[in-house]
Parts: sequence; C-alpha cells; structure tokens
Amino acid sequence: MPEAVVDNRARQRFELEVPGATAFIDYHRDGGVITFLHAEVPSALQGQGIGSRLVRGALLIARASRERVVPRCPFVAAYIDGHEEFRDLVAGVP
Repeated sequence: MPEAVVDNRARQRFELEVPGATAFIDYHRDGGVITFLHAEVPSALQGQGIGSRLVRGALLIARASRERVVPRCPFVAAYIDGHEEFRDLVAGVP
C-alpha cells in the first residue's frame, strides 16, 4: 500500500513517511488559505517521485477541505503549473 500524505497541523506541515525518512511541506493556514512555504525531500530520496507524491497528496487534502492555496515554494508552484487539474485551487485564480 502506498504511503499517505498526512496533515500534521501541530507542526504546520504536510508529511509523507517513506522508509527511513520523512518528506514534508511547511505551510501556514489563514482564513481558508494554505500558503505552501517550503518542500523538503531527504537528499538520498530525491529523483524518485516522492516530492511529486507529497505535493499531490497535500493538494488533494486542500481540495477535500475546500481550502485555497498560495504556492510560495518553487517546487509546489512548478507542480501546479504542470498539473492543470490543481490550478483551480490557487488563491486569486477564478
């Protein structure tokens, strides 16, 4: 079973547990908007699609909770640019 992205509200980050490590996206929530600040995948795990799985899972959580997103993290912004199905989540986009 694939790992699931979880919303760790206490630490204000989305997390994806992978064998031996945790990939995460730091965020800030305010009034129905999640600002994605910084994504981090352990260097030993980069290039394996973990970052993309993490962002996709975080965006699906935002959609399910009917929140908008502000992608300040360049990796998250690039992911959204390449995946039209998530562009409607970006705050300020009709």
